[in-house]
Amino acid sequence: MSEIPLLVHNDPWLKPHEDAIRRRLNRFRDTLKGIENQTGSLAAYATGHKFTGIHWQDSSKSWIVREWAPKAKAVSLIGDFNRWSRDTHPLVQSTGGIWQLRLPADTLGHGQRVKLHVTGADGSRRDRIPACIRRAVQDPVTHDYSGQIWSPPQPYVWQHSFDPATVKSPFIYEAHVGMSGEEGRVHTYREFADQVLPRIKTGGYNTVQLMAVQEHPYYGSFGYHVSSFFGVTSRSGTPDDLKYLVDTAHGLGIAVLLDVVHSHAVKNMAEGLNDFDGSGNQYFHAGGRGDHPQWDSKCFDYARPEVRQFLLSNLRWWLEEFHFDGFRFDGVTSMLYHSHGAKAFNSYDDYFGGDADEDSILYLQLATTLIHRLKPGAIIVAEDMSGMPGLCRPVEEGGVGFTHRLAMGLPDHWIKLLKEIPDEGWDLSQLWNVVTNRRHGEATIAYAESHDQALVGDKTLAFWLMDKEMYWHMAVEDPDPVIERGIALHKIIRLITLAFGGEGWLNFMGNEFGHPEWLDFPREGNGWSFHHCRRQWSLVDNPDLKYKWLAAFDRALIGLADHHHLLATPQANLLNLDLENKVICAERGNLIFVINLSVDRSIPDYRLPVAKGGDYHLVLDTDAVEFGGQGRIDRTIAYPVDEEGKLSVYTPARTALVFAK
Repeated sequence: MSEIPLLVHNDPWLKPHEDAIRRRLNRFRDTLKGIENQTGSLAAYATGHKFTGIHWQDSSKSWIVREWAPKAKAVSLIGDFNRWSRDTHPLVQSTGGIWQLRLPADTLGHGQRVKLHVTGADGSRRDRIPACIRRAVQDPVTHDYSGQIWSPPQPYVWQHSFDPATVKSPFIYEAHVGMSGEEGRVHTYREFADQVLPRIKTGGYNTVQLMAVQEHPYYGSFGYHVSSFFGVTSRSGTPDDLKYLVDTAHGLGIAVLLDVVHSHAVKNMAEGLNDFDGSGNQYFHAGGRGDHPQWDSKCFDYARPEVRQFLLSNLRWWLEEFHFDGFRFDGVTSMLYHSHGAKAFNSYDDYFGGDADEDSILYLQLATTLIHRLKPGAIIVAEDMSGMPGLCRPVEEGGVGFTHRLAMGLPDHWIKLLKEIPDEGWDLSQLWNVVTNRRHGEATIAYAESHDQALVGDKTLAFWLMDKEMYWHMAVEDPDPVIERGIALHKIIRLITLAFGGEGWLNFMGNEFGHPEWLDFPREGNGWSFHHCRRQWSLVDNPDLKYKWLAAFDRALIGLADHHHLLATPQANLLNLDLENKVICAERGNLIFVINLSVDRSIPDYRLPVAKGGDYHLVLDTDAVEFGGQGRIDRTIAYPVDEEGKLSVYTPARTALVFAK
């Protein structure tokens, strides 16, 4: 009998599914062995983008154009160079469904617009953008997209190197470059690098996660309906501008993750890959399986080797060309299951039964293996709400190979509480269970809110807590009770989530200072307005407004967690759950947390058991004046542990306190 996968050995509850886990692992090993026999290595296999596309070849001093379109009847190159003639520059079909054309040196040039004219298997004739194009641009008049030759005479010269392995616990700042400024327009990579990255560094974050980088035709899709997978969205600048952003971040000691979308693709034919060769199922599944009903998009056929190679090559491209330090994989739950995760997950059977898409699982195992080999120490985050066991364990153990998964249930729970239950009615037992419920040994990125919770139709935490009162009562000298409650709970929610919710932390741009309102991209329904598609840094920069208090607390919270290596320590240990007084006492990483969620009950001489004797001192107080609190605690005094092994503290209502030895 073959060896039991380590994943099963470490979790006996997986024993009934040992065959499924072994089958996945063996299929991965067999596929990887076949790739290595074919090309020498997985990295060499992931070079499809160097073969297909439009490339200058120094050896022959000529251009080579290649495209994979196996069922197409004819393919020709059109563009500025031939006045968009569909007849003058045909490609010739070669082996493996590849079409090819060689052109003299003076035929093409940097900045020229190009497309392919494809006669499909179904007789259709369409102008298409090459699948591996490095840049796509939109005509300012017609709004049509074209590919663009990107071959600058002087390549970008990198100034800084960075090793993502130095990031032991990621504090992730999720950001969208286009909406990162205050003006009502699309902002640029260089503006973000020069103006926003210093804010992120000052805030204590060590990782930036960039959304909406892969080219997408509809700005309002938030970058999740990708058309050109190798293209840097031209709305915010050139590929060199993006390199400048990454380079600047590395100079500040900040890792940069790409929010990569391999879970689906835009269904547009004019801009994307849909029905590229007219066969109906080149990159995507045929028929209904190729359509994503919830997202109005197309689903990749991960069983097809050419599709896997395309996507793996895409990962290598972003890692090597732009020096990204890893990825946040969007929509992993949708990839893992034929149902796209549109169901409840109540038992282990749900992860290993017929709904599991083992073609997708194989692709993800190959993807994480490739990333680890190309960039050891890379951060690979899965956006998964299903909780599939092993998702964040090494592939050789029977896992899928991600380094972290997002704790997607945490923000949903906070929003549910704020929508439905006044804070005096919160169930602390349920809250503790939700915040601490995660798989042992699989690292989790905790967050109280991301971009998802702030999109139009929902609200930020700050707006759920304070709503319209934020328009009138955020002046420092205005003692409004709604704002006072909102600021107090905003700080406590973030502290609880960060301290107990995972092994990493994520914040969406601006939420650290309670950015008001929601996110809404320019669209027909709002008159193409940018009013809700920007970040109002002037709010936090204004010393007369209360936003500065939330920003100061966020810096202190992250600084404390970083200094004490909090997120690298085991899960929190509950010391006392006081339902009557609404107090949670817990320990993690040699820090003691006392959280009073009572509306009106401040308790002097509150005694709680601690494991170690000696004196403790207060290291973080949400009630501190500099964080907008009432300053009810004397931070200078020592807190000795008595003979009974208990610590006595004063715990004010709606206040969280953190003590250290």
